[in-house]
Formats: sequence, C-alpha cells, structure tokens
Amino acid sequence: MLGRTLQEVSEALKQGLVTPTELCQRCLSLIKKTKILNAYITVSEEVALKQAEESEKRYKKGHSLGDLDGIPVAVKDNFSTAGIETTCASNMLKGYVPPYNATVVQKLLDQGALLMGKTNLDEFAMGSGSTDGIFGPVKNPWSYSKQYREKRKQKSHGESEDSHWLITGGSSGGSAAAVSAFTCFAALGSDTGGSTRNPAAHCGVVGLKPSYGLVSRHGLIPLVNSMDVPGILTRCVDDAAIVLGILAGHDPKDSTTIQDPVKPFTLPSLTDMSKLCIGIPKVSLFTKVLSSQIQSTDLGNRLVGFEALLCHFY
Repeated sequence: MLGRTLQEVSEALKQGLVTPTELCQRCLSLIKKTKILNAYITVSEEVALKQAEESEKRYKKGHSLGDLDGIPVAVKDNFSTAGIETTCASNMLKGYVPPYNATVVQKLLDQGALLMGKTNLDEFAMGSGSTDGIFGPVKNPWSYSKQYREKRKQKSHGESEDSHWLITGGSSGGSAAAVSAFTCFAALGSDTGGSTRNPAAHCGVVGLKPSYGLVSRHGLIPLVNSMDVPGILTRCVDDAAIVLGILAGHDPKDSTTIQDPVKPFTLPSLTDMSKLCIGIPKVSLFTKVLSSQIQSTDLGNRLVGFEALLCHFY
C-alpha cells in the first residue's frame, strides 16, 4: 500500500481496504527502520496517530475532508508548525515552537493529512547537499540499495559498510529521502535555487517548484524572500499535481500570492507514443552518460535538430 499513488490510497481508504491508523503505523515503523538516513529531525508520532484517529472517525461517517484525508505527509523543518519544534537545522532556533502553522501546512491539515514529522535540511536551507545542518547529514536511501552495495563491495578494501553513503542533494534532502524511503506519500520542501528539484533528482522522486506567487510563503522561514517558493516532493507526477491543486491560491497573509482564482490542475494523458518528440544534445560528454538501452532505442524520425547557445543538437 505504501507504494501506491495518492489517488489509489485515497480510494482504498474510502473503500475500507486500509485505515488511516494502519497507514500511519506502517509509515512510523519505516521511519524507525530507516533512522540511519537521518531524514527526520522531529517525528511527531503522537500528533500523527491522533490525526489518524480523527480521520478514521470521518471515514466511518462517510465525511472525508479531501484527497489527502488519512494520508501521511512530512514537512521540511523550515515551515512553521503550531506546537511542534521548528529549528531550520540551526542552534539559533533550537527549542523554538511556533504558535501558528504555515499556510501550506494548514492547507494540508485542512485536507486531513497526517503530519509524520519535520524533515532535515541544510541550516536555514542554505546548501545543496543536506549535509550542513546541526543534526548531521541526510543519507540517500539509494545508498542502501542492493545494487549500490554490491558495486561498493567490489571497490572497497576493508572499509566499513556505512562509509560510502550518497548525498541526497539539498537543501530539502530530508523531505526527498522521506518520500523515497516510503515513510510518507508526499512532503513539503522549499526551493530558492533548486532546493526541491535537486534532491528530487538525487533520490529518484518528483520535485516541483511552483511559479513564484502561486503558493503562499506565509510561515516559511525565509532564505531569500524574493525567490523562496514552497516545493512539493512526491513519487509520481500525478501526485505532485494533486498536492499543488491543494496548496495553490491567494493567501491574504502573503501579498505576493496571485489574486485570480486557481483552476484545478489536470495533466494531459499521452497514450500515443508515436507523437512523442525527443531531443538529445549532440555533445560528447552527454552521449557518454546515456545508457546503451537509450542509445539503441529505435526512435524513427522523432529526433529533432536545433542549435541553442553554444551547443549543437541533433
């Protein structure tokens, strides 16, 4: 169940195939088993279980709050959370407990989402590896995959098994690792210059930076006010679209948010692959990293030629 999409899990909850409490307990169990990743700064176990209990009551009455009701999520520790410590991975804010929720956090909770905890990051979100916070580095879940471990064994000579872990990228590395390790279905990151997209790429998940002003920054402790944007991390694009639809919209507490009503986000379905057009840079460095499977794929006449900047393309 933890590997399903948000829509699939939401439907399973409505049909009674799984309960919010069961989902919550499975995620909490995985958080404990993957503690070595250091993805979480704070695990809000009691809060999440209480929220799951309330969600279960709503489902029994047939009154779901929305697509995220009863679904575990995580939040980067630079978003304010009422009653839960918010540190920005810095000694300066250690012990700080906000009296209010960031707008995006409140929107998730209004949908009935279960807050599993606050995720690790570079201190004050200033970094690109999630290695520079006071709580230690976040380790990429892929560091512990069978394929990577076997590869390292061939090269290591008497080194400890945990000496060759991979970074998650940053600064939202904790959120990316939490989603990648199946400890939650979606997580909030923040993105100033790549801090959601970078760790998403490192951890093999989807990272989305919404356009500036589409999602409220109220309650997001700033790095660069004019560039910061709450980011979304999920395991598939459809899930990111669902979360964006929930978070987007005007917020009177953030004057930079758009004034116009936001329409629901729907993704076009691409079923006819013959209409898919693919461009591959004609650069020796790039072609070297392409797998043999991609290079040998019969693309017919669907390679497009164009020239951009100083690079030549097919």
